[in-house]
Amino acid sequence: MKIISGGINSPKGFSSTGNFVGIKNKISKMDLAIVFSDAPAIAAAVFTTNIVKAAPVLWNQAIISDKGKVQAMIITSGNANACTGEIGIKHTEMIAEQASEVLKIKPKEVIIASTGVIGVPLPIEKICDGIKTNYLKLGNSELDAYLAAEAIMTTDTYSKQIAVEIEIDNKKVHIGGMAKGSGMIHPNMATMLSFITTDIDIDQALLQKLLNEIVIDTYNMISVDGDTSTNDQVTVLANGMAENKKITEEDGNYHIFKSAFLHVNTYLAKQIVHDGEGATKFITVNIEGAASKNDAQKLGKSIISSNLVKTAFFGEDANWGRIMTAMGYSGVEFDPELVSIHFTDNISTIDVLIKGKPIAFDEEIALEILKKKEIIVNITLQEGDASATAWGCDLSYDYVKINGDYRT
Repeated sequence: MKIISGGINSPKGFSSTGNFVGIKNKISKMDLAIVFSDAPAIAAAVFTTNIVKAAPVLWNQAIISDKGKVQAMIITSGNANACTGEIGIKHTEMIAEQASEVLKIKPKEVIIASTGVIGVPLPIEKICDGIKTNYLKLGNSELDAYLAAEAIMTTDTYSKQIAVEIEIDNKKVHIGGMAKGSGMIHPNMATMLSFITTDIDIDQALLQKLLNEIVIDTYNMISVDGDTSTNDQVTVLANGMAENKKITEEDGNYHIFKSAFLHVNTYLAKQIVHDGEGATKFITVNIEGAASKNDAQKLGKSIISSNLVKTAFFGEDANWGRIMTAMGYSGVEFDPELVSIHFTDNISTIDVLIKGKPIAFDEEIALEILKKKEIIVNITLQEGDASATAWGCDLSYDYVKINGDYRT
């Protein structure tokens, strides 16, 4: 696998653009992204677990359920089009119809995503006019991909994108991705949008199965603040233009693709946490020795979701008792007397608990580790041989400031 440039435009046949159309208040903030595939693509997606789902999520769920081909994605930022009733559904249909008209495709071949303030109708005229004007700017350059990645952001402080190249059947295969997310991030999907493009030729059911598995180990293992949004989705389009022999089973070629696909989604998931609203620390929690992978994941997610754990890291306090407490209410059965915990920054390491016994550690060394921007917490149980990794961040004063005036 090779890391390359080009983001979401790196796979053959994909182009994109990002522009300002007036959803956001500031002209310096882009708010409309368009992604287009020259050839019809199979689509796979995973959506928010929130019972309250935004209109575009409902639209996309129907497309994915029908296993129809997709050729375009329209993403708006600044307005979620969630909790907007019948008018929200109508606006979603109008976006699809406008895109279909200018791109010469069917409305049901358009994936739609929105992010931003909940409960406010879209400025639909501005969006439709923006689609009519800006589809002409579609391009396949690195800059075009960057503009699209910028246009999907809300409180993000930087855009998140990646591209990789692999070889299958002597054919170059590419995977590109972009994501947004900074706040309302919680395991089992979050306020995040992730869009992946690839030119691989693969069976749709196999791609959907792979995405379901990958989401569990990536986007479902991150937390910023414990809130799950109404608009979350991860969407993958595969247009087959790499011309590899179609992958229809979990063979060697499938596993080559799976490894690269996992890398792309892991990178994007971790970038969302790195950009957590007001975050000053990036925290990796490794769980080893659990009875099952599910147990290991539950333990890791419970720790990174704990506000008390997050605030301890913000205060640079080696308060490992909060970690044990979060493990204790995770719903996983384990023996606390056999748990070991240590903190590391990959330079210095300090044990704070060994097989249930507290260790008299050097507070100065602990502080030295906890002052770093990236901290690793390694936790070992004695219940089995399963493991998992979760990623989170601290909770700072700035998180409250950012969200206190988000709507205004």
